[in-house]
Amino acid sequence: MSVSADAIRRLPKAELHLHLEGSLEPDLMFELARRNRVPIRFETVEQVAAAYSFSRLQDFLDIYYEAAGVLQHERDFADLTSAYLDRVAADGVRHVEVFFDPQTHTDRGLPIAVPFEGILSALQAGEDRHGITWQLIPCILRHLDEEAGLATLRACEPWFDRILGIGLDSSEVGHPPSKFLRLFQRVREAGLKVFAHAGEEGPPAYVAEALDLLRVDRIDHGNRALEDPALVERIRAAGLTLTVCPLSNLALCVVDDLRHHPLRRMLDLGLRATVNSDDPAFFGGYVGANYEAITSALDLDRGHLATLARNSFEGARLRPGTHGTVMDEIAAWEREH
Repeated sequence: MSVSADAIRRLPKAELHLHLEGSLEPDLMFELARRNRVPIRFETVEQVAAAYSFSRLQDFLDIYYEAAGVLQHERDFADLTSAYLDRVAADGVRHVEVFFDPQTHTDRGLPIAVPFEGILSALQAGEDRHGITWQLIPCILRHLDEEAGLATLRACEPWFDRILGIGLDSSEVGHPPSKFLRLFQRVREAGLKVFAHAGEEGPPAYVAEALDLLRVDRIDHGNRALEDPALVERIRAAGLTLTVCPLSNLALCVVDDLRHHPLRRMLDLGLRATVNSDDPAFFGGYVGANYEAITSALDLDRGHLATLARNSFEGARLRPGTHGTVMDEIAAWEREH
């Protein structure tokens, strides 16, 4: 690796693609199952860890939704969020924009206030403890119908003043962005930002739909957009951010080897690519590990890493007055290394 792990850790960075439920580590899952007396099919933490292994998106989603069942109370969501923030504080993260899936929890009977209040309390406590600023983005599950999504959007209204926007996630293939056209029109009418997973497993046409129909503010993943040069130019010209997740792409066989990952090509094409962890408990590493792995695999230098860090803050919605300071810190890091 041309840049040391310690140097990567000290590089200021933002994380823009993180599913809180996907940061549920096996030991915490087991602890919450016992604490809440939730029956699970595992007898040891090691069995849980062994189950966190997949070869495709749907296999991952099956265990992801099963694991989420141990989250029952505000305290559980707060503990989950706090554990994530503690880990990324050690990775040099200064700002996070995190996803969670309300329908995963309301569909099993939890009031929507339970995840909202638990997560928000921990995000504020984490800011006080670590200085990590934050934004929260509830996501709509695309494998469910639009009416269910619209109902969830209405249920989120009491928290509109505390969230950045609404995302679209879950199984991509067979569930194009156009399925949720009315929903995201209402999101925009409410003054909220729009985010959508597109081009992870789905075709470039899904990325185009996210742009044309949903009018996204950011593209989550976006790998397959590179198959369409005209689409690449649209994304570059618009200055849209791609929230790329290298270790997730490897775990889900989006790429067969990190040495074949398109991240460096994205940078060469002038795209605002960023590095993120997606679901780190399941995919083998938090954002620091993703930076380290992709640096080694693609032989990135300090200039590439500084660009990725700058991109992460350029693509974020930061508190007033913080942008210039962190950009100066990245420039100082680049000179030092």
